[in-house]
Amino acid sequence: MKKLSFLLMLCPFVLFAQTGKVYDNLTLNSKILKSERKYAVYLPPDYETSGRDYPILYLLHGAGDDQTGWVQFGEVLRITDNAIKEGIATPMIIVMPDANTGRRGYYNDIKGDWNYEDFFFKELVPYVEKKYRVKSEKRFRAIAGLSMGGGGTFIYALHHPEMFSSACPLSAATGFITLDDARKGISRNNPNLPDSTINNYYNRYSVLPQMNAIPDTLKKAVRWYMDIGDDDFLYEGNGLVHNMMRKKEIPHEYRVRDGAHNWTYWRASLPNVLEFVSQAFHQY
Repeated sequence: MKKLSFLLMLCPFVLFAQTGKVYDNLTLNSKILKSERKYAVYLPPDYETSGRDYPILYLLHGAGDDQTGWVQFGEVLRITDNAIKEGIATPMIIVMPDANTGRRGYYNDIKGDWNYEDFFFKELVPYVEKKYRVKSEKRFRAIAGLSMGGGGTFIYALHHPEMFSSACPLSAATGFITLDDARKGISRNNPNLPDSTINNYYNRYSVLPQMNAIPDTLKKAVRWYMDIGDDDFLYEGNGLVHNMMRKKEIPHEYRVRDGAHNWTYWRASLPNVLEFVSQAFHQY
């Protein structure tokens, strides 16, 4: 009886131990961006005791947030712990980089003097996948993000389909819809750029021309999950991308739910993202 009572006393501590950990003020030095870059990481509940390697999800924040956005407002610790506990998600590492300090955004600058995309693939990914116990094959790597980070999710997976098994853009900023829009928008802040530079930038960093350029051999290279609220101001761009993907017969999941461009919507999206990427991690 005493033994049973002792075990019952231990239960709260056992349950408490079954939680993941988040560190949201970590840094690495970037030679490309010539600065210390911050990132946050979620480590699953059994990371410190299992000794095994884990799949990884890169989770990108939106404009105005930083690496703490998904931690503070997105409640990534609580939601991911619950998803793992409920069996809809496999234990995974989640890395959330800062794309707000210095300049805002996930893309290389049009003038070539702030190359964030190069930093992401050449410095951040190799760094974190060496520092943490990560399964580094494509099948065990996924990317997701909201708003500006949704745009980053689209572009990174389109530029590097060999790296990601799944991509989940949420309420995504899909970039300029037309080349004329790009010329007007980019020229406003960069009046002396030649048309050829703007044309090339539009084709590389707007989702519609990138998606349209996918060759038949790569239509199934990435599993796509798109999610947008019916009251979201970015609804048009996402709808156009969805229609193009249907016409080009690019397999994808497209969800329109009741909601707007806010954290209430994205917190509800995260369990679906974790379930979707886990299907590939589990070898569906």
